[in-house]
Amino acid sequence: MITQPDGNPVLAQLPAVAERRIAVHITPDAERHIRSGHPWLFADSIVRQSHEGKPGDLAVIFDQKRRFLAIGLYDPISPIRVRILHQGAPTNINTAWFTEQLAAAATVRAPLCADGGTTGYRLLFGENDGLPGLVIDCYVATAVVKIYTAAWIPYLPILSHLLATVQPYQRLILRMSRNVADRPEHLYGLTDGAILSGPPLVGPILFRENYLCFEADPIHGQKTGFFLDQRENRAFVETLSAGKRVLNVFAYNGGFSLYAARGGASSVTSLDISQPALVAAARNFVLNQDDPHVHAAEHRLLAGDAFALLPELADAAERYDLVIIDPPAFAKRQSEVTRALGAYAQLTRLGLAVLQPNGILVLASCSSRVSSADFVTNAQQAATQVGRPLHLFRQTTHPLDHPIGFAEGAYLKCLYATA
Repeated sequence: MITQPDGNPVLAQLPAVAERRIAVHITPDAERHIRSGHPWLFADSIVRQSHEGKPGDLAVIFDQKRRFLAIGLYDPISPIRVRILHQGAPTNINTAWFTEQLAAAATVRAPLCADGGTTGYRLLFGENDGLPGLVIDCYVATAVVKIYTAAWIPYLPILSHLLATVQPYQRLILRMSRNVADRPEHLYGLTDGAILSGPPLVGPILFRENYLCFEADPIHGQKTGFFLDQRENRAFVETLSAGKRVLNVFAYNGGFSLYAARGGASSVTSLDISQPALVAAARNFVLNQDDPHVHAAEHRLLAGDAFALLPELADAAERYDLVIIDPPAFAKRQSEVTRALGAYAQLTRLGLAVLQPNGILVLASCSSRVSSADFVTNAQQAATQVGRPLHLFRQTTHPLDHPIGFAEGAYLKCLYATA
């Protein structure tokens, strides 16, 4: 049984977790996928079910011989009809089970915050930590829960309680993916950016990453307020930056830029289409002026579309020793992969046009539909076409707090090359 804690007026309005479970029978193909560890059951893979359910009901999935196969969270409004919590031998999804999942995730992240130099990290990474459709990020004493399915709403009271025991917090904020936020009839009055527990938030949160200070806006910012997944790539860029002119394309709030400055870059240019993001980047530089390298680095802000501004920089004979290109996801579905590869190829060519001979190109992708092999091959082909073949010297994937638990969970890839 899942016992709901009492006392929080925001969470008290939410429905209790249903006791009645849905029996689900599925196709042989779906059974094979679940047995191999895939965490999603799509609606068109369901042959029959015992009754219709509400978001958050537990669905028990049976195999072709009517034996227990898996159990997961049901969501009647999502194409992913069931998100698998457990498969194999039957188990009870109860308070103890959720506690064990959160504790295991916290143990994995423990090395990140051992010395206090990093106070912003991902505590829970959805499917890859056994809780599909749920992300929890921590910024100092603020925890941000982001849900990608309405199925998690009935569980917010118990999650808020258990999280406080595993990773104590002073404030808990709720973020929702667009597909969830757009269905208010299933939200029981909750809104994206709601504070579920703790004091109001006035202004951004300041947190540390490898002893650099950053601000995050967990209520209005992208993702949960910051792109935590690029921490290790930012740290490596720092080691490459001494004495270099650096261009950071799709800079957002200047993460790569600030690391490059601390690494001794002579100048850093942050380019982004969002003026507010660049203003935040400038504030992050101000927050770190006690570092002599950051203080000494020239920081230039360029607002505009990268696909338009990069040719202008090339025509103006602007050249850089290190070019970082970290665009948003170009392919969120399979039908967009070809277009995405075309965009990555174009960015590769545009980046090389402003890169000094023998300079370093850093190119990243967060499109899960684009494989790492295709991403690298695509960049190499684009570079060869313009007579600047890439000489790869490093490729990276996910950091410690973004583990990979299934194929679609591997979205981040980054290459480092001279050209």
